[in-house]
Amino acid sequence: MPKQKTHSGAKKRFKLTGTGLIKHFHSSASHLMRKKSKKAKRNLRSVDILDKSNVARVRALLGL
Repeated sequence: MPKQKTHSGAKKRFKLTGTGLIKHFHSSASHLMRKKSKKAKRNLRSVDILDKSNVARVRALLGL
């Protein structure tokens, strides 16, 4: 049986924490920044924990 490959898009977007949670970066933080407020840009910099409704899908993409 062949090995299961990790989804290459998912491995760039998600990382595991030490306790097994999945962290991700916010979207809409790469361009068109001039029209966003300072507060919005500051909040987009932070890393967030993935919601539990999406954990199973992302874990499958990561091959966990």
